Amino acid sequence: MSAQDVQALLRERGAATIAHPGGTLHAHLVRVHDRLAAHGLPEATALAGLAHAAYGTDGFATALLTLDERDLLRAAAGEHAELIVYRYGATLRKATWRQLASTRQVHDRFTGTAETLTPDQLRPLADVSIVNELDLCEQAPDVAARYGDYFRDLFASWAQLASPPVLADARAVLRF
Repeated sequence: MSAQDVQALLRERGAATIAHPGGTLHAHLVRVHDRLAAHGLPEATALAGLAHAAYGTDGFATALLTLDERDLLRAAAGEHAELIVYRYGATLRKATWRQLASTRQVHDRFTGTAETLTPDQLRPLADVSIVNELDLCEQAPDVAARYGDYFRDLFASWAQLASPPVLADARAVLRF
C-alpha cells in the first residue's frame, strides 16, 4: 500500500491518457495527492486524493475502476483510503454539499441511500473535496470565474469539517 502502488494502478487504467484541466487526469490526481500530503494530512487522506476519481464522480463521469473492482484499490491504497475514495465518488453533490455541515449526510449516487458520517469520517472527505476544487480553480481559470463565489460560500460553511491547513489553503486561493 503506497502512492507508487496507486499510481501504477492509475497508469494501468489509463489516467495518464485522459485529458483534464492542467494536462491529464493522472497529473491532476498527483497534484491533489501532493497538496494533501504537503498539508501534513494522514497518509490515507493523501492516498485517497491520489485516487479520488477512480470510480468517477457526478461531475466527472470517467471511471478508472468499476465498483466491482474496489478490492484492487483497497490492495493499492488501503481500506481506509479506498473508503474515502468510494464516498467521494459516490457523493451526489447537489443533495449533499450545501447541507453537509449541518446534516453530516452524504447522499450516495450509486445506491440512492444517505449515510450520516462522524466528524472523523467527514474530515478526509471535505479535505479531498476542497483540494480537488482548488486544483481545478488554479488549472482552469474559467472554473474559478464561474464557481468561485459558490466555492467560497461552500467552503466557509465547511470550516468545522475541514482540516485547518486545507481551510487556510482554500482561503488563500479563493480569497475569503
